[in-house]
Amino acid sequence: QLQLVQSGGGLVQPGGSLRLSCVAFGLNLDYYTIGWFRRASGNEREGVSCISTSDGMTDYADSVKGRFTISADHAKSTVYLQMKTLKSEDTAVYYCAAALGKPAELVANEYDYWGQGTQVTVSS
Repeated sequence: QLQLVQSGGGLVQPGGSLRLSCVAFGLNLDYYTIGWFRRASGNEREGVSCISTSDGMTDYADSVKGRFTISADHAKSTVYLQMKTLKSEDTAVYYCAAALGKPAELVANEYDYWGQGTQVTVSS
């Protein structure tokens, strides 16, 4: 059974760092693109970053470029989102998601399988 299980998140002060993890069960990462999305209160779900684990290609939203880094550990079937220099506007529920192949865009409707979500709160 295909399942994405997330961990990480929590409360951090502005300027701090957090790392999110997404473990994939029941799928071969080589055939999927893993994305990270977030939904802030009252907003739509937005794409944050994605990685094509077969070739390592990555993409980032402009709002997180230079601050967030996505990576994959094939041996652990895990994708990470390292978040640094966090800002209050990064506060949201973060989701990882899997799409077969390489989606044309970092948009939610291109992804088929979703993690359970994890809260990230950036506040002093």
